Amino acid sequence: MAAAEPLVRPDVFGEPRVDRTAQLSTRPLPYEIAYDPPTAPPSPHVRAARVLAANWTGASTVPSRKLYPHQWSWDSAFIAIGLRHVSPARAQTELETLLAAQWADGRVPHIVFNPSVPLDAYFPSPDFWRSSTAGHAAGAPRTVQTSGIVQPPVHALAAWLVHRADPALSRSRGFLARVYPRLAAWHRYLLHRRDLGGAGLVSVVHPWEQGMDNSPCWDAPLARVTPAPARSFRRADLDHGAAEDRPTDLDYGRYVRLAADYRDRGYRDGPGGEHGAGDGEFAVEDPAFNALLIASEHALARIAEELGATGAARRERAERLTAALVERLWEPAAGMFLCRDLRGGGLRPERSVSGLVPLLLPGLPRALAAALVDTLRGPHFSLGDRTRLAPSYDLLGESFDPHRYWRGPAWFNTNWLLERGLRAHGETAAADALRAAFLHLADATGYAEYVDPYTGEPCGATGFSWTAALALDLYHREPASHGRQRPDKSPSRGVSAPGTGTFDRSDQGGDRG
Repeated sequence: MAAAEPLVRPDVFGEPRVDRTAQLSTRPLPYEIAYDPPTAPPSPHVRAARVLAANWTGASTVPSRKLYPHQWSWDSAFIAIGLRHVSPARAQTELETLLAAQWADGRVPHIVFNPSVPLDAYFPSPDFWRSSTAGHAAGAPRTVQTSGIVQPPVHALAAWLVHRADPALSRSRGFLARVYPRLAAWHRYLLHRRDLGGAGLVSVVHPWEQGMDNSPCWDAPLARVTPAPARSFRRADLDHGAAEDRPTDLDYGRYVRLAADYRDRGYRDGPGGEHGAGDGEFAVEDPAFNALLIASEHALARIAEELGATGAARRERAERLTAALVERLWEPAAGMFLCRDLRGGGLRPERSVSGLVPLLLPGLPRALAAALVDTLRGPHFSLGDRTRLAPSYDLLGESFDPHRYWRGPAWFNTNWLLERGLRAHGETAAADALRAAFLHLADATGYAEYVDPYTGEPCGATGFSWTAALALDLYHREPASHGRQRPDKSPSRGVSAPGTGTFDRSDQGGDRG
C-alpha cells in the first residue's frame, strides 16, 4: 500500500510548503466558512494596543478622544510605561513631547494643548489659562499653549522604565541624556518652589494638580474658596459624561476660581507665606504626590548612573523625603497617610487611596508597610473581599459614591501603583490577585476610565489610554506564581527604585482640569 502524500512538502529552498490541494481534500471545511474563514478574535493585549493606536495624535496620546482631547501630564507618563512594550520609540516620543512644553522655571504643565482642537471642545481652554502672557514671568513657552498648574511627577520613573525596555535604542537616540536635565529641573521646581509648609514636602495649590480632582479630601480646603459665578464658564465635560458622575457645579466653580486667581498672580509660587501660591487659599501636602516624587527621585538616581554620574545625592534626598512623609502625613490611628491642609491647620481625617500609594516606596518602614496592607484589606477599602480593585475613597465615608469622580470609584492607575507596592513588600498573593482583577476588568469594560468598585460597572470614558497602557504593562509582567519574580520579605535588600530592583524585573521587557 502506497504511503499517504504528506500535507507539507519542502519548497525549492528546503523550507516547508503547504500542499493546499491535499489539505483541502483531507480536511473539508464547513460550507459557511469555505470562502471566508473566520479570524480568531484579537487578544486582550491587541485590544489594549489598539486603544493606544486610536488615541495617538502623531506626537502624543490623548487620554480620551472626546472627553480629554489634549495631552495630560501624568497620563503621558503612565501611557509611556505601557507603550514601551509595543514601541519603545513612541514611548520616548510621548515623554519628549510633554517635556518640550516645560516652563523655564522647571514646571511641567498638566495640559499641553493641541492647537487643532476647537476651543469649545474642552474647558478650561487655552484662552482661560493664557499661559504665554500670564505665565511670561515664569517662563511659559511662547510656541505652545499650556495650563499653568502641574500634576504628579511620575515622569522620571516612566523615563527609566522606557529606557530599560530597549537600552540600545535609548542610548543610540540619546534619550536619557536629553530628558535628564529637564527632569532634574522639574524636581528642583517642586522641591524649592512648592515647599509651602517649609518641612521638605511638596504642596499642591489646586485639586487638579494632585490628579484625584474631586476627592472628598479637598472638601474642607475648598470650602474657603468663593466659587466663580456659574454663568462665567461652560462645562464641556458634561457633554460627554453623566452629571451624576462628575464634580458638582459648586465644586467646579471653586476649581475655576482657584485657577483664575493663580493665573492672575502670574503663576507665581512662594514658600512659607511669600508672594504667590504661598498666600493662596488652597495649599495641601498630599501623600500620593510626594510618594511619586520620591519614586522618581530613585529613578533619577538610576538615570544619573546610566549617564556616568553618581546617584548618591538623589538617593539621600529620597530617604529624607520619605522621612518627612512619615513625620508629616502618617496617622497611626488611621493606619495610613493623610493629607495636611496648610491653611486649615492639620491632617484631614478623610481616607483616600492617595494615603495608600506610599506603599510603592521600598524604603518605607516595615511596620508602616504592614499597616498599609492591613488598611487596604480592612473595612475601609476591603480589597480582595468586597472589592476587587481598591476604591478611590473610604467605603465607610459619608461622602463615598461608587460612581462619582474620585469619590469612590476604582481607578486603574492607582491600582497599578498598589499592585507594584504589594509586590515590592512581599505580598505576592495579594499582588497577583490584584493584577488578575485589573486585567479582567480593564478588558471586560473596554478599557474604561474607572469602575464601580463593587460591581465593576464601567464609568466615565471607555477606550481610556492609561487603562490600556497599564494593562499592557501587566500583560508583560507575569505574576510571581508563574516563577518570574522572587519577592523578598525584606524590602530593604537590593532595592533602590520602585519597579527596578529585586522584586520586579518588568523594566527589562522589550480631572484633570
